[in-house]
Amino acid sequence: MTLLSFTSMKALPLLGLSTISLLPPLRILLQLLADDFGRLTDGAGDATEGGSATSTASSVGAQLALFCALGALGHWGTHRLIPSIKYYMLKRGISGKDLGKKGTLREEYDIPEALGIVPGGIFLICLIFCLVGFATNHPSKLLDLNSALLSICFMLFLGFTDDVLEWPWRYKLFLPSVASLPLLCCYEGSRSVVVPIPLRQLLMSDGKLTFLGALLCHLVVVDENADGSIVNLGLFYLVYMGLLAVFCTNAINIYAGINGLEVGQAYVIGCAVLYHNLVEIQAGSLSRENHVFSAMIMLSFLGVSLALLRHNWYPATVFVGDTYCYFAGMTFAVVGILGHFSKTLLLFFIPQVINFLWSTPQLFKLIPCPKHRLPKFNAQTGTMEPSRIRWGKKDLANMTLINLTLQVLGPMTEQKLCIVLLAFQMFCCTIGIYIRYNLAQLVFD
Repeated sequence: MTLLSFTSMKALPLLGLSTISLLPPLRILLQLLADDFGRLTDGAGDATEGGSATSTASSVGAQLALFCALGALGHWGTHRLIPSIKYYMLKRGISGKDLGKKGTLREEYDIPEALGIVPGGIFLICLIFCLVGFATNHPSKLLDLNSALLSICFMLFLGFTDDVLEWPWRYKLFLPSVASLPLLCCYEGSRSVVVPIPLRQLLMSDGKLTFLGALLCHLVVVDENADGSIVNLGLFYLVYMGLLAVFCTNAINIYAGINGLEVGQAYVIGCAVLYHNLVEIQAGSLSRENHVFSAMIMLSFLGVSLALLRHNWYPATVFVGDTYCYFAGMTFAVVGILGHFSKTLLLFFIPQVINFLWSTPQLFKLIPCPKHRLPKFNAQTGTMEPSRIRWGKKDLANMTLINLTLQVLGPMTEQKLCIVLLAFQMFCCTIGIYIRYNLAQLVFD
């Protein structure tokens, strides 16, 4: 794909969305690099205590520059490899029809599936190279990096086999829990949570445990010395993180069905995560090392995802399959768990949470749930409309956020629908950032 074709009219929305999402973290990244360069030119190599601290700060800038270079190489490698791999997928019959193009000439086209294996494989290669440099400066995080590689590799394998063999849903819920075990086994962070200020009086009053606080002490530990502001969840915290891995992998998978949406939402979330990491690094957070670890993973992830999005954007020439959805979801679970910001991560998944809650009646079979719930294409108008099901005598729209958007805003083209949903994703991530850095202080100390 040449530069001219990439900036063609059909690709301009993709270029705009990808640029808008990347600009905030890119601005902070450039500030970090500029600050570190300034320290070096001011004589950061002085063998003094201040010079040592400056050298450490500068090494972070050098690491981020290296991770950016690897992310760019990952983007180039993914973009160059996809055309070759999609030929082999078509040759082996790993392909499908685009159900959103019925009634058009594209209806009969065979679209190669499971192309998420390409960015996933390139990503793992980038991460292995990152391991060399990262482990040198942060030897304590080597175990975390190895467990991250193992978990992501397992989910990449599961996703590819699911695309080929079509696993039943019960396995899709169970196996992500297994894949998260390496993360949980090497987790060395706190298992305590800070109780919101308005809820603390429910646990302790006048220096004594309330009835509810005493009851909870049979399951968890309420810190009486902290006046009920801290609760140690113990094993339940590990269960929560295992469920987080299951949610992340499946939330992207069920919020899909139109060209560009799966990769687009993951790219936007990845940019929000990277922004959060860089803000914490710039602020000199106590968990700075964890955020450098997360930024390392996100830079490679964003590079390979953007390359895949160029091929999956409307009209898609490849399908990403469950391979990419599971790979992306586990990558987010990895950075959220090992980066120790799992609650912040969930703020970036607001559309996915809405989609899951709205889909609950169908997911739990309270309402009939067809295999495909993607919107219906109207060949006469060239627009997408909500797909519908029969439930007794009622005619209902399939309960997904995609169909709900079409019900609220009316029919629209597939590309416009994707743009609207990704714009909503960016808006929700912005709200998540605002909550994290502005409203959180109102309910937490």
